[in-house]
Amino acid sequence: MTPHGNRMDRESRGNEVSSLILKAETPVYGGYVLGRDGRIIFIRGAIPGELVEVSVEERKRDYSVASVRNVIEPSPSRREPPCRIFGICGGCQLQFMEYDKQVSMKEEILLDAMRRIGDAEVTLMPSLAAQEFGYRHRGQFKVSAEGAVGFYREGTREVIPVEHCPIMAPEINGMLRTLGNADLRGVKEISMSSGDTLAILVKGAMADEAAQALFDSGLSGIAFEDGDSLGKDYITMDLNGLKYSVTPWSFFQSHWSLNRVVVETVVRELSPLENKRILDLYAGAGNFSLPLSLQAMEIVAVEENSSAVEDGRRNVMLNGVRNCTFVNLSVEKILESRKKHQVEKLFGESHYDSVVLDPPRAGLTSECLRRIMETGSERIVYISCNPATLARDVKKMREKYEVESIRMVDFFPNTYHIEALVFLRRKGTA
Repeated sequence: MTPHGNRMDRESRGNEVSSLILKAETPVYGGYVLGRDGRIIFIRGAIPGELVEVSVEERKRDYSVASVRNVIEPSPSRREPPCRIFGICGGCQLQFMEYDKQVSMKEEILLDAMRRIGDAEVTLMPSLAAQEFGYRHRGQFKVSAEGAVGFYREGTREVIPVEHCPIMAPEINGMLRTLGNADLRGVKEISMSSGDTLAILVKGAMADEAAQALFDSGLSGIAFEDGDSLGKDYITMDLNGLKYSVTPWSFFQSHWSLNRVVVETVVRELSPLENKRILDLYAGAGNFSLPLSLQAMEIVAVEENSSAVEDGRRNVMLNGVRNCTFVNLSVEKILESRKKHQVEKLFGESHYDSVVLDPPRAGLTSECLRRIMETGSERIVYISCNPATLARDVKKMREKYEVESIRMVDFFPNTYHIEALVFLRRKGTA
């Protein structure tokens, strides 16, 4: 029996293969490993180098998707998943492999994207990765009609009850146990955020008595989707010596300990910052703006989410910052705008020494990218959550900028998500 494409059985209605034995080859984005049987097969649940028996679940025109049903020759990196519902809930995809292997696979995928899409041969700096369990300071949980709290079964709307999630911070797991005894009739979803205190966002209807009882169980605040709140609706976290507050309506990086490392890296790599002006696009509540403001002359932070801007302005006041201005506008609208007053509000005659970018998965529009490069900034910092769009954007930036360094950042251990931190320098300014 050879390791490639051995047919184990055939469906009674014809010659369509339902099970194969394949050699798992190279990792690809999305939690898959490539296999071949005369055509490309994306395998879920395999580690490169393993010999696996798979079930083919989807057949497309150019490829198939399959899942491992039996591991014939396991990798030394394979382990027993520590979560009892791994493979049932859709939250994690990689718990079956040791953490160092997860990191190396993600590095390989990032390098491949830069080479194949970005047309760039780069060398990765050491990855920023740490604490694969107990790292999430924010979690979103579904609530069933019967009041069970948990996650959706993968690919369905069925709620799988969860009493303890290995990747959540201890405070969130403690509240999960409390929620198991709460009256959650009418509630559809609960999002929990953990910092100096614990706050939740409730979607759906909750009786006043139930909300008060839940609040009394140790929460600092409950926010409701209609805008009402009980107690304090924001948490405060330590951002490398700064106070960083966020409400449930603002995004913050859930792997907070690693986020602090990334922020420290950005500040260090951009230093010295005296007399420098920095433009922070997709700024959130000031995750990068606030620490940079301690050394730079001026920071302009652009963010579309009005709740995040409100949080950012609160953070400016909490920390006594005087050189950071938040602009509540869409990055795309302001950079693509033909209205002179909007463009001048952001740029005017000013020059930005550095631009910090933390865009959504779609990356940057062509017009945004063009305008950013027209700023003439010496340095660009690009924080990405999508290797493909990062590679695409960096390819265009290389017309005027060279890649100084690139690192994989593992903000989401045990999942297939890959983030990256890239520093670029304008050509001729080194």
